[in-house]
Amino acid sequence: MEYLIWGIKIVLFISIINVWFFRFNKKTPWRGAKAGSMQEEFSAYGLSKTMMYAIGFLKVTSATLLLISIAMPKLTVYPAILMAVLMMGAIGMHFKINDALKKSLPAFIFLLLSAILILHSSGNL
Repeated sequence: MEYLIWGIKIVLFISIINVWFFRFNKKTPWRGAKAGSMQEEFSAYGLSKTMMYAIGFLKVTSATLLLISIAMPKLTVYPAILMAVLMMGAIGMHFKINDALKKSLPAFIFLLLSAILILHSSGNL
């Protein structure tokens, strides 16, 4: 089970870093509306550039803490909760602008992975 938990943490970290650093200014099939960049996507949601950077900071910080929590497992629950909340917000934004359901898929998967980490950390899995 521990290897699965490590795998989840690594997948979340790599995915968030990929989106916020390597695909930040690129069009992807998952972007809200028909946005070609992160800034266009947040604009489609009605969110400011400041909000975009704040959310990005929280996601990258959460993902980094999850990676660190491989060595410090007691750290897991807090960044996992933060990631889950952020992913619920992402799903909500996709629904707000009537995106196709498939555009919410990465956020939904990350929400499920975060929930697994939360349950495992609390001894319920």
